[in-house]
Amino acid sequence: MFQEKTVKTMRLWTILTVLALAWACQPESEVSEFTGNETTYALLPGSAYPTSGTITFREKKDGTVFALVKLDGLSGKDQHPVHLHLGDLSLADADIAVLLSPVSAASGISETSLTKWADETPVTYTSILALNASIKVHLSETGAGRDIILAAGNIGTAATDKASSGGRLGVGICKSE
Repeated sequence: MFQEKTVKTMRLWTILTVLALAWACQPESEVSEFTGNETTYALLPGSAYPTSGTITFREKKDGTVFALVKLDGLSGKDQHPVHLHLGDLSLADADIAVLLSPVSAASGISETSLTKWADETPVTYTSILALNASIKVHLSETGAGRDIILAAGNIGTAATDKASSGGRLGVGICKSE
């Protein structure tokens, strides 16, 4: 009995050691695809819906950017469109710089790998920080819900501009295209 436990323990340690060595021997790029540079912006309620959260931009080692939206105050099975608009969030009919993956109401999460802007130029971490832009999460892609902003926030230079609007009364309606 004692010998059987010892053999099982030795096998377990051998397996764990092999797994640890395999993980440690991976190239660094496989361990983490990120550089460590990241910036998070607040997303505040954009309408009467009690929805708020954050968007985090993380620089990837390949030069692209990973965008993570996390929202509180959602429920159900809907998918809520996320637009990155050029200009301050109060700007009505602002052009869309890039579409992000919709936020799942069930999880409150949207994950998007950004590689190109709408004009086909590459997205970089520094280009996001230098951009005068805003994020708007819409109730729906079409219909009356298209003009309802669940959550919004300025990003890049718009986030640091003291003249920028804030609060739900300062959120401009998006283009109807």
